[in-house]
Amino acid sequence: MNPVLEQTRNSSFQQTLLSARRTMMLSEILKLAIDSFAASKLRFALTALGMVIGTASVILVVTIGLTGRQFILNEIQKIGTNQVEVEYSGGGAVGAEKVVYNDFLTRDDEKAVLAAVPSVVASSPVLQSHDRISFGGGVVKDTLVLGVSPQYRDVRNLIVLAGRFFDVQDENAHIKCAVVTVPFAREMFGSPEEAIGKQFSILGIPFTIVGTFKESVDTFGQTEIADQTILIPFSVARYITGTDNVKQLYFSIRSMDEVPDATREIQRIVQGRHRPSSVYKSFDLRELLSMADRISIALIAVLVMVAAVTLAVGGVGIMNIMLANVRSRIREIGIRKALGATYREVKLQFLAEAVIISLAGGLVGCFVGLAVPLSIRLFSDYSLPISMWSVVIALAAATAVGVVFGTVPATRAAQMDPVESLKYE
Repeated sequence: MNPVLEQTRNSSFQQTLLSARRTMMLSEILKLAIDSFAASKLRFALTALGMVIGTASVILVVTIGLTGRQFILNEIQKIGTNQVEVEYSGGGAVGAEKVVYNDFLTRDDEKAVLAAVPSVVASSPVLQSHDRISFGGGVVKDTLVLGVSPQYRDVRNLIVLAGRFFDVQDENAHIKCAVVTVPFAREMFGSPEEAIGKQFSILGIPFTIVGTFKESVDTFGQTEIADQTILIPFSVARYITGTDNVKQLYFSIRSMDEVPDATREIQRIVQGRHRPSSVYKSFDLRELLSMADRISIALIAVLVMVAAVTLAVGGVGIMNIMLANVRSRIREIGIRKALGATYREVKLQFLAEAVIISLAGGLVGCFVGLAVPLSIRLFSDYSLPISMWSVVIALAAATAVGVVFGTVPATRAAQMDPVESLKYE
């Protein structure tokens, strides 16, 4: 027979035999570890308790973080992530024109965008004016009056609390009606409901209140809507102000994915209808949404690291118990070494015990951590987000803790001298 082939076969046989011995040895080690736990169930349970708490904390922290993230993103989306705002920022005049010239936006710009950009589903101009309105008792306040189209409600996601929003018929018939904010209605008439049907004057012209409204999300005055704001049909605002010029145009895009292309196209159309030196800025909430998402993910990561401290504390507990376990089993270690157990076998036995304690605690902790959000889903209408990655991370961390904190006791047990161990009382 070919010597080289014979040597190859022998080598392959020896490797297979070694693998079988190691597999059998590992199963024996696991059996010894389980027998050790069966002999001291209470110690095993108390040692694993730290890992149960730590693992459950990681999963619950991730769940709470994801819930907060979902809430923040939903609140931002209520403002209108599909919304694009175009605003005139100045410019357009040269030389002596600078004193009198302004290149404001117009309704024709809005119509041009609607005709050229199919992804726009709603739009509204905003014509701003101010008037000092008497609230009775000698109280006079500077009030913001916005001339808008009926679609303004949908574009800005406004909530009508009482009455209704003016419609296309009101706009076309130049009906002098108004929708006012809750603070305005409450201060002038006592409550939003009482304000419906009541009249007040803007620039000496009587208007009838047909509804009260609020923004879907409190923007803390960071929008064109203030506490004392009145919305009237654009056709009427154009009549009382004597101008068609608007500073802002709002557009609602069909989906958030189409916002970038629509924003660029709207900017191009508007800019092309005015002087090259005029400046028009477009805004959307995509960047705000993206920034909020990044911040929330960073906060979740920080919270997970804080929760991981609990896992580390549980690991210290495992190490202390295992060190005490090694001391109480010195004679057992000596007997095993005297019967031929190697350094590697003894070390693996105690390391396996540490990992099993840690992993068992991790599994129970995962069950506890998942039970809370699942119970809320089952017994309420609120659905907490659950990330399976949190379970994977928690179990991986629990295993790693068992390996890291079990190495010192396992190494100490493996290094014991069998002669000295057998003499130990």
